[in-house]
This record gives sequence, structure tokens and C-alpha cells, in this order.
Amino acid sequence: MKIAIIGAGAIGSAIARKLARNGIPASIANSRGPQSLLALTNELGPHITAVSVKEAAQADVVFVAVNWDRLPAALKDVGPWNGRILIDANNAVEVPSYQAVDLGGRASSEVVADLAPGARVVKAFNHLIANVLEADPQADGGRRVLFLAGQDADAKKVVADLATSLGFAPIDLGGVHEGRQLQFPGGALAILNLVNFS
Repeated sequence: MKIAIIGAGAIGSAIARKLARNGIPASIANSRGPQSLLALTNELGPHITAVSVKEAAQADVVFVAVNWDRLPAALKDVGPWNGRILIDANNAVEVPSYQAVDLGGRASSEVVADLAPGARVVKAFNHLIANVLEADPQADGGRRVLFLAGQDADAKKVVADLATSLGFAPIDLGGVHEGRQLQFPGGALAILNLVNFS
């Protein structure tokens, strides 16, 4: 299974570091091109390689972690997705105010799905701040919780298995609307750092 990350900011880099530390190969891309990522890939070693956004989008599982206002550009002309998994690690907030964007009652993953037709979108890796996401998920005798939501059960299983392999305790919130109520900006679980002891 090929894994890629589109976005090399705080969250994208945290995901790359997490994968590298667990010996999971992945590629990473940003809007400035592979050369701009040499310092990061040199830091992370042989498991993480820099590629173009178009190349990254061809992986079996693609994390997308860019500022909300940059999503349309990041996902433009990188299809067709043909059922590949897109992990939506974004939050629909304005930067730098972090105020929620008004999506007219839609879940942000629905907007992402519109930008990536044919992708199986799973919302995950978005509710923890970067330094917590990057930290050791083994905490206080338990495992750090990672929430996920989406419409495709098989895609969610793939993402949950990946989260487990990274040391997290994945919790499936259900579909995008259940996830929106709990996980997204302003929701009851946003930014919560929870530990599962079971």
C-alpha cells in the first residue's frame, strides 16, 4: 500500500515524522515542489521521499493536510481518484483567526469529496494539534485516541488499521454528519487529547 501526504506544514510534517518513526514508507508533496522539502526528507531519512503533488495523489492512501483556503488548488487536476482513499486531515477554519468557515451546514469532508470526485474520503488526523499528533501515542499507560469519520466502511478500516500501526487507538464516529457534530471546529471533541486504557 503506497502512502502519500499532500501538505508539508505543521500537520503534514507531523504525519510524515510519525510514519518515518514507525518505518512506514511514504512520499510527501507541497505546492513549492520536491526541492523545497529536502531539509525535511533529509531529517526523516530513507522512508520519506519528496515528490510532486500530482505524484503524491496517485498513492493508494493520500493524506491531505493544507490550509482550508488552499484545498481547491491542492486538489486541482490530480484525479481521477478511482476509489483511492483520501484522508482529510484538514479543518474548515480561517487562518490565522481559526474561526470556523461557514459551509452552509455541510460537513467539511463533503466539500473535500466534491474537490476530489471518486475518492473515498475519511476524516481523520485532524482533531489533534501537531505536537500532540507527532508525540508518542503511548501515554499514561494507554494509547492516544484518534477519531475518524466517513461514509465508506472499508476505507475507514484501512485508515483505522494505519492509525493502530502508528500506536493510536482509533474510534470510528460514524458518517460525515456524525463526525461533524463531534469532531470538527467547535465540536465537543475538537482538540481533545484523550487516552484509551482498554
